[in-house]
Amino acid sequence: MTKVSPEFVGGEVQMYTFKSVSADVSFASNQFPKYKLGPDFQILEEALLENKGPSLKEVVEEETTRLTEQHKRLSVRDLASKFDKNLSSAAKLANEAKLRDAPSLEGHVLLKKLRDALETLKGRLAGRNKEDVEIAIAMVEALAVRLTQKEGDLIQEKFEVNKLVSILKQASEDAKKLVNQERSFACAEIESARAVVQRIGEALEEQEINSQVSGKQQEVEELMEEIQEARRIRVLHQPSKVMDMEHELRALRIQLNEKSVVSFKLQNELAMSKRTEQNKSQLYRIIGSESVGSILRIQPCSDEAVDLSKCSIQWYRLSSECSRREPILGADKSVYAPEPIDVGRVLEADIVSNGLKASVTTIGQIDQAAGLGNYVETLLRKSNTEFSVVIAQMNGRNYSSRSIHSFHVGKMRMKLNKGWITKARDSYSGSMQLCGFRGGGNSAAKSLFWQPRKGQSFVLVFDSERERNGALVVARKHALECNVNLAGPDDDALL
Repeated sequence: MTKVSPEFVGGEVQMYTFKSVSADVSFASNQFPKYKLGPDFQILEEALLENKGPSLKEVVEEETTRLTEQHKRLSVRDLASKFDKNLSSAAKLANEAKLRDAPSLEGHVLLKKLRDALETLKGRLAGRNKEDVEIAIAMVEALAVRLTQKEGDLIQEKFEVNKLVSILKQASEDAKKLVNQERSFACAEIESARAVVQRIGEALEEQEINSQVSGKQQEVEELMEEIQEARRIRVLHQPSKVMDMEHELRALRIQLNEKSVVSFKLQNELAMSKRTEQNKSQLYRIIGSESVGSILRIQPCSDEAVDLSKCSIQWYRLSSECSRREPILGADKSVYAPEPIDVGRVLEADIVSNGLKASVTTIGQIDQAAGLGNYVETLLRKSNTEFSVVIAQMNGRNYSSRSIHSFHVGKMRMKLNKGWITKARDSYSGSMQLCGFRGGGNSAAKSLFWQPRKGQSFVLVFDSERERNGALVVARKHALECNVNLAGPDDDALL
């Protein structure tokens, strides 16, 4: 870029070129420097004061104003006012549309009169004047068409305006409702805040009063403790008759408890001896440890006894007084494995052959397995307990595969699976059944019967008797938390 500066020297124009200044140049100051003349006419430049910029207070105020504008939100009241303004403007538009209707009708009347007049004039004229009249008539008709189109546009605009008016009216009503609702909410919050403040004030006042009284109460309590300690020392050094009577009464209570325990043991031993004598005179007897986790077997003890394979057998549970007995559904074999639900009860079996019935009972009540309580407590600490099992039967039929499956007992449901394949998974419900296996066999003490739902059942064999009994107890406890009594067939009355 060049700049031409003309100079007149001797009547001739001389052209000088000057280099342009880049637009990107930044100057140190936005004003001309100031100079002073020193000694010997030396030019001295005044030192410019450093531009410190705005103060910290101004920056803070500016940032506060900017943040306030950014965080400002349109309230419901502002929305209502805007809706009202838009509603008024829409009403004005509707009034203007009404005012336009009258000129539109007048325009049609005028155009019709003008066309009639031109038609009359056309009949009177001839030649070029007649052509001009025809052109004027065509222009009037075109003007009528444009007027009709404009009327259609005005009708559409009027419809839109009416629609907008109705929408804004509804929105205004909704905004007013929201304003009233927000006002009621705000009033309720203010009242609750006042109540909270009042309660806090009362609590502070009460705390101040208690702090003043606590000192006195502490002194009174210390005096009472000293008095009681003095009385105790006095009683120790001077025993009274009341203390002697209390010691005698405590000793009598201890003796009475010991006598009651001995009496209970003697009653149990007497009942056991009676059952032993009865069993001696009978044809059959029950052998095996009378505790959970063992197997009870019916064995002939006389030559007159009929072979058990030719007899029908049914096991029963007897109450603690042996006054009522309940049949164990499915326990119709010569072998039965007691489960945790049998603890504290006497078991009895009826052997029927050729119309003759013989009954045999256990000597005592079924005892809890040693260490089962601690094992169950350990399992209950987990949310989900997993056992390794083998499926012996499925839906009443023997299961050919002897592969190991996982049996999960959770707080909400039970599941049987092998890897990713799930055999059954159901939540605790009234249709679910769970009990010890009652079909006999050498592994009856390690087996249980599980019916997740009607039409599906499994007989599962565990690794040990303790795992089987632990699974039964844990599952019943989790089911009870879900308001479900989990037991075997017809065992609900025992739970």
